[in-house]
Amino acid sequence: MRWHTQGESANRHIRTALALRQGECQHGPVEISDVAALRSAAGRVLLDSIGRYDSAATMRIAETLAAAGNPAELVAAALTQARLRERARGRFGADADRMLFTPDGLEQATRATVAAHRAARLTGAGHRRVADLCCGIGGDTIALARAGCFVEAFELDPVTAAVAAANADELGLTGRARVTCADATAVDRTGFDAVFLDPSRRAGGRRIFDPGAYLPPWPFVAETLAGAACVKVAPGIPHGLVPAGVEAEWVSDHGEVKEAALWSGAFRTTSRRATLLPSGATLTDGAPGRPPVRAPGRWLYEPDGAVIRAHLVAEVAEAMGGALLDPRIAYLTTEAPVPTPFATAYEVTDVLPFALKPLRALLKAQDVGIVTVKKRGSPIEPETLRRQLRLSGSAHAVVIVTRVAGKPTVVLCRPPQPAA
Repeated sequence: MRWHTQGESANRHIRTALALRQGECQHGPVEISDVAALRSAAGRVLLDSIGRYDSAATMRIAETLAAAGNPAELVAAALTQARLRERARGRFGADADRMLFTPDGLEQATRATVAAHRAARLTGAGHRRVADLCCGIGGDTIALARAGCFVEAFELDPVTAAVAAANADELGLTGRARVTCADATAVDRTGFDAVFLDPSRRAGGRRIFDPGAYLPPWPFVAETLAGAACVKVAPGIPHGLVPAGVEAEWVSDHGEVKEAALWSGAFRTTSRRATLLPSGATLTDGAPGRPPVRAPGRWLYEPDGAVIRAHLVAEVAEAMGGALLDPRIAYLTTEAPVPTPFATAYEVTDVLPFALKPLRALLKAQDVGIVTVKKRGSPIEPETLRRQLRLSGSAHAVVIVTRVAGKPTVVLCRPPQPAA
């Protein structure tokens, strides 16, 4: 990079570079002054001028913007937001280009499709005035307001609260959503129809997996669930931690498990639920017997991650008339194809004991060069196996490494066909 060498111009470029280096950190800071500056007329023009974020061109863009007379701090703030917006598009779609973010707030924010599903369920129960505790950057606040609720949102961190307020205003929801910087545990919940709580599960940029380390702490979560409430939790929450009389719902979006939610009071309709988006297909717990166990048939099924997390594999097996390959592994099998939204179907071509050389020979004989490796109940790493196979053909196969009758087994399948 070539620096200007004349007085204040050089200093301005240097300050910009240093500020950008700080802002480019994985969890770079966002200051409350940034929010006001970026919402000013000059800030909006500057942020819009950056467009789509390009990490390779960051310093060149910084030089150009600084040379045009923009303050170094504003340039750094704008480029940080451009980077966060680029990451946010997968969660918020086109809204991301109008929103502001903090790094931790974005990491914990609910994907818009999941927030919309949850807001629709909440408003479907007739609740209209909702307290959104620990609202973060406002993802759920936005969804609830768009679903017709009047939302009082509360956030302890002043910067994050300012960002949430800015987002609600920018998306035209000021009349339905109000954000207050306050401690969720001190909020008077009198007069609200329902409470939504999203306890913080990140600290210092790192994810918190232990519910006992949530903020607010777990006793407050349990107390909140004594009324009509919905609490967002991590999908890995232990089933034994779910309070009695509370429904736990696991949600996946396009096959990827995103989160779990605990529903209490009038919201509870079952004890365990798996919901698949975007279809909206939902499965609840029943009282099925233990599924039978047998060797792979013509079809193998991989249940959706939300189904597995919700411990509803037996319900899927019963509905399909299917069997498990192993009592402790979530793969199902049938002889005839059975349509189901709750599992991906693979047509089986070969079944053999797991051994590298025979597997490689079989795949080469079938001209396979592209493999999708899946595993369950096996210590093998898919990427390691893919390298060890050293294939060069043109066909595509799915290699499933698992256990059958307790023995390491490989099930070769054709790739699944897209749904009609």
